Amino acid sequence: MKTKAIKTFTAVITLGLEIGYSKELYKKEYLIHTLEEYQKQRIDEARIYLSASISDCSIVLGGLEENHIRLEFINYPKFPLEVEVFKNEIIKLCSHLLNKLQQNRTVIVFTDETVMLEIDEAIDPRI
Repeated sequence: MKTKAIKTFTAVITLGLEIGYSKELYKKEYLIHTLEEYQKQRIDEARIYLSASISDCSIVLGGLEENHIRLEFINYPKFPLEVEVFKNEIIKLCSHLLNKLQQNRTVIVFTDETVMLEIDEAIDPRI
């Protein structure tokens, strides 16, 4: 058995299941399909492999509880990337998902910093 180790670097994206602030939900399968299409595109274009662990969660803030999907990424030792390349690829992926899933904002929690992506400054009126 072979082993390969690299320095740990991770990213976590949490996306709401609600389309905009409409109370209308998209299906988890749609997110997975959108993610898979993007992954295939990046593999074909640049041999970039962004393997994701997907889980359900809830975000609670100011009396609002919203169902979310949590996407967790590691800099996978089989297909390692330089840290800045990894971060840039995750940011591009997150931007793509925000637009496709009609989300206004989200954050990416990296090992070394948290980055917010925001389309506009609107806040859910239910908060």
